[in-house]
Amino acid sequence: MAHSRKRSLCAFGKLIKQHRTNLGLSQEELGFRSNLDRTYISGLERGVRNPSLTALISLSSGLGMTVSELLDGLEVEISSIK
Repeated sequence: MAHSRKRSLCAFGKLIKQHRTNLGLSQEELGFRSNLDRTYISGLERGVRNPSLTALISLSSGLGMTVSELLDGLEVEISSIK
């Protein structure tokens, strides 16, 4: 996997985990709310899964936010990862 792609996925995973933990949700609960499997949530948070558009929509809905809100700050997070 290209280095920049890996950084992007890791940064996105950090954002998901931050939002999830701020809401006090487990991966399992977020999966239930998003209609996604807990192992998929785990893969996203670890930066090993690349979500589809439909997964982004489901995930943001499960977190109670818009896709734009979910992705807000992604560029900053990417630049912070070495």
